[in-house]
Parts: sequence; C-alpha cells; structure tokens
Amino acid sequence: MMLNPVDDSFRATLARLLPDRALRPVAPHYLEEPRGKWHGQAGVVVAPASVEEVSVALAAANDARVPVVPYGGGTGLVGAQVMPDGPAPMLLSLERMTAIRAIHPRENLAIVEAGAILSDIHDAVARENRLFPLSIAAKGSARIGGNLATNAGGVNVLRYGNTRELCLGIEAVLPDGRVMNTLSRLRKDNTGYDLRDLLIGSEGTLGVITAATLKLAPVPAATGTALLVVESPAAALDLLAMARERVGESVSAFELISGAGLGFLREVMPEMRQPFADDPDWCVLVELGLPRGLDPAETLEALFAEALEAGLVSDGTIAQSLAQRDALWELREQLPEANRRIGSISSHDISLPLSEVPGFITRADAALSGLGDFRTNCFGHLGDGNLHYNVFPGRGRSRDDYPGAGEKLQRLIHDITADMGGSFSAEHGVGRLKTGDLERYGDPVKLALMRQIKQVFDPNGIMNPGAVLRG
Repeated sequence: MMLNPVDDSFRATLARLLPDRALRPVAPHYLEEPRGKWHGQAGVVVAPASVEEVSVALAAANDARVPVVPYGGGTGLVGAQVMPDGPAPMLLSLERMTAIRAIHPRENLAIVEAGAILSDIHDAVARENRLFPLSIAAKGSARIGGNLATNAGGVNVLRYGNTRELCLGIEAVLPDGRVMNTLSRLRKDNTGYDLRDLLIGSEGTLGVITAATLKLAPVPAATGTALLVVESPAAALDLLAMARERVGESVSAFELISGAGLGFLREVMPEMRQPFADDPDWCVLVELGLPRGLDPAETLEALFAEALEAGLVSDGTIAQSLAQRDALWELREQLPEANRRIGSISSHDISLPLSEVPGFITRADAALSGLGDFRTNCFGHLGDGNLHYNVFPGRGRSRDDYPGAGEKLQRLIHDITADMGGSFSAEHGVGRLKTGDLERYGDPVKLALMRQIKQVFDPNGIMNPGAVLRG
C-alpha cells in the first residue's frame, strides 16, 4: 500500500478537527534517539489530550494514507520512535495524556494514561503505600505507553515480570480510529482472544495504547541491598540459587556487573565513588524485599557468610542506609551512560537460558579475541538471563577506527546467542534496528502469522512503517 507524506492539505484537516494545543512544532527532540543511530523526520507533530483526540488524528491519517509514528518518551534503543526515510509521517506524541485516572490500593492496581512518566507513577502509588515494580534507568523520562509498546523489562523482572505481566488491561486506538476499551480490573477474564497482549510489545505497529490498568504490589516491609564480588558468572548463578533457597521470591533484583563496566565508570565519571579500590572481574548487585520479621542486613550477612564458605564470593559491601543503597544502584544505572560516552562499536540486548549464560560469555569473549583489539562490557539482569553484551574500541582508540565492524560483530554475537537457544532481543524490542535479525532468526510460521495480524489491524499499513516487520 502506497503511503502519502504529510502535506498542507493534511495539516489543514488536522487543524480543523483538533484543538490548536494538539498541534506542536516539529522540535528536534522528536527526531532523535538516545544512541544517535538515526535521525527521524515528521511532517507534523500531534499531541492529543484525550483518547477522543487520538481517535480523530488516527482516523484522519488512515483516510489520507499518512504514516504514523507513535512517540512516548523517546528513550527506546532500537529506533522504533524515529522514521528516517519514506514519506514524512505524522508523529503522534502522548506527552499530554499524563493522568493517573485511579488508584485502587486494596485491589493493587492503578489506571493510568499512556503519557504518564514512569517515575511519576512510582511516586503516585507510593503515596498509597504501593509499588509499581517496573524500574528502568530511563524512568525519569520514559512514558508508560512506550514501556507497554516495547514490553519493557528492567531490574525487577526476576520477581515481578515484564511490563506485559504487570498489565491487566488497556485502552487503545486502532488505525481506523476505533477505540478498544479493555481497561479491566479483573484478575480472571477468559472471554476470547487476548488482544491486550498483542498490542503490548507491538511497538506501535498495530495501534496506539492510550491507557492501561497496571498491577501494583505491597511495598516490602524491609529492603536490603548488597554489592558482592563473585568469582565468575557461574558462581553468580550459584549465588542466586543460594539466595532463593534462603528467601524464596524475596529476591527482587540480581544484577551482574563486570569489572570492565566499573572501569568505564572510573574512566568517564571519576567523581563517582566506588566501593572497591581495585575493580573485581565480576560482582552482583543483590536486592531483597523482605516481609516483616526479617532484618535485611542480617539476612544478607548470613547469605554472604554461606557463599564465602562455598567459595562463591570473596568480598562485598552491604548498604547500611538509604543513601548507601542509592549509591550502589547509581553504579548500576550509570553503566549505560558510561557506555554511551565511551562509544560502542556494537551493542547487544540478548537473553539466554540461565545455565547457558557463563558459557555464552566465555564463547563470545573467545570469538572476539581473535578478531581484533576490542573491549567488552557485559552486564545485565542475570536473574532472568538478560545480558547487555557490548563491544567497544581498544583503549586509546575510537569506533571510527573500526569501519564496517558493527554489523559483523552484531551478526557474530547474535549467531552465538541463537545457537545457544537465546534471543537477539530481550527487553528493548525489534524496532528498526533488528528487523533483519527477526527475519534471520525468527520462526517462519510465526513471522507469517505476524504479517497476517498486521494486515488485520492495519490494512493500510500506516502504523509505524518499517518497525518490527520490514515492508
């Protein structure tokens, strides 16, 4: 289906149908993405204030065969929020739809609009002594609609699950302007196909999520955080098993951090205080959310003592205050920024069966060692098998010294991942960056069904063309 660019006639149509405040200037921040891989385009920016205005805008685009790029907080890392080529699209921003419509503490749920910033949701439910468990480094700017569109993961997946598992229902506008309202507060509802889960993770290619019913959790009575030095990734997995044997599902987060990552922080953020004088090869950031009656420091000290005796750990620090906890988490959350400043040649968001993680790291490191002068920073959410395995220039060099290496390295790492039963996309999505990977590694029957579903939802192909599925 041929699509048309935004033109003066289409802008006039929008101006007639929508309030003046819904039409925004095409500011540069709408056309950028965090890693600078693409620069987008837009013929018009529409920022609706209601689901009705979203419906009007999408129906107009569908009638005119104008492509639409949904836009949340712009924090995505696979290019789904920018359209670098093709006919100039309508960029649909949810920035004005920020309402927390309702919080039901007894039911452990909240109904929020898609433009709500993740940290604002955290603050709103905290006032009701509740927790929304999704937590990512970009929580201060990421919007929940984008989190839902990408099925975001983050540090608490181990205990609470991905965004899809934290959502009971959605309100969404389909490409022709119809509104699907499944903002259910029900935990059980076996009434046909689960269209909610089709739109979650679809990266704006099937419709636009405008609101969601989110699952909340009680705030743990006590929280304990520790950074523990482990002998190896295999020892880290054994430590995770030991922790879960002690406290069950009270392990909220279990993050693997490499010495290379800590070294990057020293290199680009020397002002940041670190707990170890010398960077260990590997460490894990462990967080426990405990019920009443358990002391977090004592629990972590007992875990450390058992792990030390078993030869799994050799050193560590246990946070004794909220400030110390925040400082440990700051180390983890600044790793992506350190990566950005160093400048990666190739970045990878992969997942593996847990028992395959140590073998993958060994195999990938060996493969890279024979190809040239590279550094790696491997870190991630070890408890759910999600690694960020990133390749960087050798010390004193820049990525400009490695022309053409990015695609070759990505193919190498993704081939190893696939061979070990893993996925080339764990939590960032497919976007425009990984459409080729989806075709290369995806099951052909699944791909065929995805194309058929796209045709049913979006027969004119206006929704985020070029993202997830190649045209």
